Order: sequence, then structure tokens, then C-alpha cells
Amino acid sequence: MAEFRVRVSTGEAFGAGTWDKMSVIIVGTEGETLPLPLDHFGKEFTAGADAKHAPQEEDFEVTCPQDVGRVLLLRVHKTPPALLRPFWPLASDAWFCRWFQLTPPRGAPLRFPCYQWLEDKGSLVLREGTAKISWEDHHPTLQQQRQEELQARRETYSWKTYIPGWPHCLNEETIKNLDLNIKYSLAKNITFYLRGGSMLADLKLKGLLDRKGLWKSLAEMRSVFNSRKTPAVEYVFEHWQEDAFFAYQFLNGLNPVLIRRCHHLPKNFPVTDAMVAPALGPGTSLQAELEKGSLFLVDHGILSGICTNVINGRPQFSAAPMTLLYQRPGCGPLLPLAIQLSQTPGPDSPIFLPSDDKWDWLLAKTWVRNAEFSIHEALTHLLQVHLVTEVFTLATLRQLPHCHPLFKLLIPHTRYTLHINTLARELLIAPGKVVDRSTGLGIEGFSELIQRYMEQLNYSVLCLPEDIRARGVEDIPGYYYRDDGMQIWGAVEGFVSEMIGIYYLSDEFVRDDSELQAWVWEIFSEGFLGRESSGVPSSLGTREALIQYITMVIFTCSAKHSAVGTGQFDFSAWMPNLPPTMQLPPPTSKGQASPEGFIATLPPVNATCDVIIALWVLSKEPGDRRPLGTYPDEHFTEAAPCWSMAAFQSRLAQISRDIQERNQDLELPYTYLDPPIIENSVSI
Repeated sequence: MAEFRVRVSTGEAFGAGTWDKMSVIIVGTEGETLPLPLDHFGKEFTAGADAKHAPQEEDFEVTCPQDVGRVLLLRVHKTPPALLRPFWPLASDAWFCRWFQLTPPRGAPLRFPCYQWLEDKGSLVLREGTAKISWEDHHPTLQQQRQEELQARRETYSWKTYIPGWPHCLNEETIKNLDLNIKYSLAKNITFYLRGGSMLADLKLKGLLDRKGLWKSLAEMRSVFNSRKTPAVEYVFEHWQEDAFFAYQFLNGLNPVLIRRCHHLPKNFPVTDAMVAPALGPGTSLQAELEKGSLFLVDHGILSGICTNVINGRPQFSAAPMTLLYQRPGCGPLLPLAIQLSQTPGPDSPIFLPSDDKWDWLLAKTWVRNAEFSIHEALTHLLQVHLVTEVFTLATLRQLPHCHPLFKLLIPHTRYTLHINTLARELLIAPGKVVDRSTGLGIEGFSELIQRYMEQLNYSVLCLPEDIRARGVEDIPGYYYRDDGMQIWGAVEGFVSEMIGIYYLSDEFVRDDSELQAWVWEIFSEGFLGRESSGVPSSLGTREALIQYITMVIFTCSAKHSAVGTGQFDFSAWMPNLPPTMQLPPPTSKGQASPEGFIATLPPVNATCDVIIALWVLSKEPGDRRPLGTYPDEHFTEAAPCWSMAAFQSRLAQISRDIQERNQDLELPYTYLDPPIIENSVSI
């Protein structure tokens, strides 16, 4: 006979408790018990029962008739009660278990992390919380448990090809079919739909959502979105026509990843000294500034010849512009020098200059902003963040068991990613949905653009320090995306380095971890389609390589997504600053632009409203947040990783203080990489 004390922690979310009955089987080195009921008089396993809605913990005493030896596993069984359960608003009486704690007759308590939903009549197998690499499990029962867990997960979460040439994704058609463990919480789901529904209803009542014609004026556009303005939206409206703000957005706007230093002008961009002399001023030349490194280029050439959409029965248009920018000496503002709206110079592709007529120059800049919309939404945001992080998430679920240290490290950074991406395939990027009905490229253009980019996507683009060096923008002033991003990258890298140091004592540990290698290979083959030219590793052989890889994964899931996603409404609410489509072709000569022609080129009213509703919803987490470095689910039970997490949180807090202090002196504060703003995962 052996007496065990069992403590059970139920989650605090609505619906986390259950009326169902629980039992456990204790599995040890000498055998296993029969099912041991966990039963008190009345209802057990209640969610958030105290006044602060904290997780509920309950204690039970169980008696084992035989000695099972050293405890290896807990098998948890959930069964509906014999009597009809009381009326309950949820169709399925699911239970969210945080953890079990087992205190044997002799010895210290053993914590078994869970953090999973258990639906209907079901079972879970839980291991004591110490993280272990596969070859550290010597007992056959533990080895078998790892294999069975992964096999079950591979059956639950499988791959599919959504569009050829795209990274592969979760094989589910609708969020209704998703496992509860990857679904939005009820609170998050309700907030998500309320946020979108409120703006949709507002624009519907105003008669704008179904209006297919042109905007009457810029003033009419302004009046429509007055009710949802933020300080950033207001700033964009006040400054959108200014050259300095146009250039600023290449550094700190929605797409701060394209600008690169220019030492040699592309041959298909024949800017001359005479063109830029008024902007450069006396005593210098184009060649001199190229040699000094004060010129920068943004090239949207990947858009050349891309398929375009039809909206309201009218064909839409796209451009593939090149923009030359100049960094004035003495930390002056970055300014545009010249814009060419195609990749083919000639009489029909003039180079537009700041000295041109006001409407010619504004129209040229607006075409660049439209190109920014297309590149940002299809590549920087959808591909590099959402689709890539879905690959990280799926591979983690399929190749790393719960007890693996990398599973414990990465699972907080995958929270809700499969839900939001499945929802995107339902509501955003499916035929007839927002992208298809209201953007200049439509689904066909988005698909082609992603397919093109996948052929050239490189690992260095995903690693911020390498990307900054490759683009030659290490020292351009006022580049807050770079400054804050490098701080966050450094903090994540330091944290990851400590965690890897705990579990991987040598490079050999990395090479011998078969589950790690299978995880890396699956990301390479399913996400990057086995393209060796991408430079994305198909295996890892050193601790240094592993640290960089894990840092890249966490940074992409958190900070990168925040930088390119959180400001979508801020920069697009004033539509002329980031038009999702253009209704007239790019100008082929100067002197033809006018206020009326400018309005006629911009998106129609219904497409404008459609896109802005989507970006309003996607710019803000709908509650149930977990900022970067927040780990309420205690997957790690050892002291060392917990100390590392605390140090990481302290480092992030200092970075936040530094950012907020700097922002006090900025006309437009850059907040998108302030750690409390950054979500742990791609969840919106």
C-alpha cells in the first residue's frame, strides 16, 4: 500500500472546468496502478473559482495497492458522469488542465505539466516536467511514450499544399474543425468578431461598403474615418504628402525591410546629375554621393509584369517602381531624389523628381506607396511572418514531444498561429474574399508574387543582423526598426543561448538529437520546399547554429510580426498613404496629373472600406494577450531555465524603458517593437 497526494490545477478561462469525472493511472518502473478516481463530494475541476479568477487547485488522496517503483508517467482519464450532467452552455464538456502534482510517500513532489484541453471521454499521458532530449530517455516506457505522442500528433496535424509554390500549411479547411488546443479562447474569439463587426456595421450604415464609385474628394475620405483616428493616424493624415514622411516610412513604416544602401545605380534607372542637382545642392555630384554611401535604393522590381485584378468590373493596375533616396549630411532627414515607375527606362517611363509639378510628384509617390502595400501584405506580412511561422508551429507539434526542451521553449511562440492562419484562408485569401475582391493584385497576383519570392527567399533575410548588414543600413540615422529590432534580437539571442547551454553541452548533443534534426528538416522541406539555394538549414551541427536558428524562429514569431503588423491601421486608415489598388495605369509622361485624376486613380469606395475593415481588425490583438517574454504556462520545472526566463524578462523591461524614453522626444513615437506591445506569437 502506498498513499499518494495528487494536486490538480485547472485553467482559469471560461469553460475550462468540467463536470466529468477524472481518474489517474500511475506508471512506474515496476508496473502501473489500476485507475485511481479523483473524487470529492460535489463538483471538482472548477475553472478560476476565486475572486481573481486565478487557476483552481484541488487536492486528492489516492491509495496504490502495490509499489510501482520510480514514477515515470501519469495516465489521465476523463469520463462523463453516470448521471446526466447538469445543463451547461457548452456542447462539449471540455477541461483545460494546467498540471498535475504527485507527492509520493517518500520524496519530493513531482510536477507533470499539461496545459492542454481534454474533450469528452478522453485520455492524456503526462510526464514529469524535467526537459529531456530523446537520447536521455533510457527506460523503454519513456521511449515508447515519446514515439506514441508524436505519432498521435502527426495524425492530428498534417500538411497540405494550399497553393503550389507556397509554404505548406495545416490540412484543415475551417476553424470549426480545429483541435481545441490550437483554437482561439472564447473571449478572444468574441472580441475578434465584435471588433470587425462594429466597423463593418458603421460603414454599412453610411452606405459606403456597397458604393462602387469613386470618392468625391479627399475631404470625404477624411470624414469617413474620423471616429477611429489614433495619434499615428492623425500624424499620417497631416504629413502624408511630405517628402520626409514618404522616406521615413521606408525606415519605420509597415515595410521597413526593403531599403538598401546604393553604391552603383542600376543600369535601368538612368538618373543624371542634372536631375538631382537641385536636391543635392552645390559642391557635390551623384557619383560623389554614391561613393560616400549617402544614397539609398528601394526597388519594387519583383512586381514587374505581375498579374492584376478586376474590381467592380474594372481592370486594376500595378507598377514596379524604383526610388532613389538621399541622406542629408549631419543627420538631416532622408529624402526622395527620383522615382521611376517601371523597370524599363524610356520615353514612356519618365523619372519623376521633387522639382516636378506638385500633382505629378504626388502621384508618383502614391504609386510607390501602392507597390509598398502589395509587397508588404503579400511578402513581408503574409509570407515572411504568417506562412513561415505556421511552418515553425506545425513542425514543432509534429516533431518535438512535450518533454523536449525545444518544445517547452517554443510552444508559447506558436499560440493561436494555426487558428489565425486557418481563418485567413477562410476570410482573407480565399477566392471572393477581401484580397480577391478589393486589392490590386487579387489572389492570382498574390500567388504569383509569393511564388516568385519563394525562388529568391534567403535565410539571411530572416536573421535581422545579417539582413541589416546585407542591406548596408547599419548606420543610417533614425532607423528605429533596426535599433529596437537589434535590441530585441540581442535579448532573445542571449536568452536562447542560456537555454541551449543548459540542455546541449556540446555540438555533439545537437548532432545526436534526432528529434531536433527531424524538426529542422521538416521546416526546410515543407516550408522552404527543399530549396538548398535558400540557405535555410536542412540540419544543424553546432550549438552556435542552433542558437541562431531558434533566435530567428522566436524573433519572427514575435518581434517581426509586431513590426510589420501592428501598424497596419495606423498607416492605411488614410488610404492615399497606402492605397490597396490603383484604377488608372501609371503615368507615361509628365504634366498630365491633376487633383481629379489623382482621385480617379485611387481605389473605389467599397474596396477602400473592405481593406480598411480588415486592417483595423488585424492591427490589434483581440484580448487574451501574452506579450513577449510572458510565460504563464510553466512548461519548465527546473530552476535553471526559470532563472533564464526571469533574466530575459528583466532585459526586455529595460529595453522597454529605453524605447519609451527615446519616444518622448519623437514627433511620431515608434512603438511597434516596445516589448509590452509585442505578442509572443502570431495570433492576429
